[in-house]
Amino acid sequence: MDVHARSVRAAAIDTVTGEVVSATVGPAVAAVVEWVRKVAEEHGPVATTYEAGPTGYGLVRALRAAGFGCEVAAPSKLLRPSGDRVKTDKRDALLLARLLRLDEITSVRVPTQAEEDARDLVRARDDLRRDLMATRHRLGKLLLRHGHVYDGGDAWTGKHDAWLRQITFTRPGTRTAFEQYYARATGLVTDRKRMDKQISALAADSEFTDLTHRLACLRGIDTLTAFALAVELGDWHRFTGSTIAAYLGLVPSEHSSGESKNRGAITKAGNPHARRLLIEAAWHHKAAYKPGKTMHDRWALAPAAAAERGDAGNRRLHQRWQVLSAHKKKHTVANTAIARELAGWCWSLAVMDT
Repeated sequence: MDVHARSVRAAAIDTVTGEVVSATVGPAVAAVVEWVRKVAEEHGPVATTYEAGPTGYGLVRALRAAGFGCEVAAPSKLLRPSGDRVKTDKRDALLLARLLRLDEITSVRVPTQAEEDARDLVRARDDLRRDLMATRHRLGKLLLRHGHVYDGGDAWTGKHDAWLRQITFTRPGTRTAFEQYYARATGLVTDRKRMDKQISALAADSEFTDLTHRLACLRGIDTLTAFALAVELGDWHRFTGSTIAAYLGLVPSEHSSGESKNRGAITKAGNPHARRLLIEAAWHHKAAYKPGKTMHDRWALAPAAAAERGDAGNRRLHQRWQVLSAHKKKHTVANTAIARELAGWCWSLAVMDT
């Protein structure tokens, strides 16, 4: 099925006779399920597939609930003929049917509804973070254009906020723009605190609590980051220590043939949200490692074995930073290497038998 927001183009191949059945159905999920049921009545058992995309997982859940097998195909893994220059919904649906018949579909994991609910919350919080950063940048640039430069320390602190409230503009247009940006930034900070509180509540009492506590044993991974990683990756047992970095797009790209070996930047495949979190967490391992109260408080919430492994991971990752720095590696390259290894330590904590 080639699924779109307002239409679903379906194609079915009878594996016995080779007959092709196609139709335009939907977009209502019930209509798609009913069409699949009719095909099953006329041609026998049915297996279905569609590409992962913005329409989500409602269709696959409905088909499975109705007793039909359904796979959600990874779009980047579909084998398309290089010489095929014609693309239509009908041809796309038929291609999916042929690949499914040949067992050439690479499936993505369908998250549980609890995982999807928590993931929506985490991603909404990330959207809010980006909106806040953009609003603050706009406010700062507006002030800079009019000669207001803050030199009293770090920005966006209580002292900085008091300085902002003292600024006045005589021209009505500029004054309105300033008030709009300031009110927007203040409102976003309030919204962020509210969402942080809700995420912390879920992290403390949900099916993700144990995993969150284990992941938080690593430096740079606080409760919010650990919870986000837990819900973004879902079932950690589908990975190994050597494959999780590839899933997250943290391994180098490569184009080698014959005697030529060329490796480039990281692939940036897989989950971009989890990759960003690991990249940010990796920077924390650059500074000298001295476990403090915050780290010991996190360890107290996790099993003793997880705390011990987290401590070992923290020491190892800081040591790797020192080695890479001694070899004069570019700091961004070094940090990516640390993030790649950090992904392995996270996997180790996630799957450990506690």
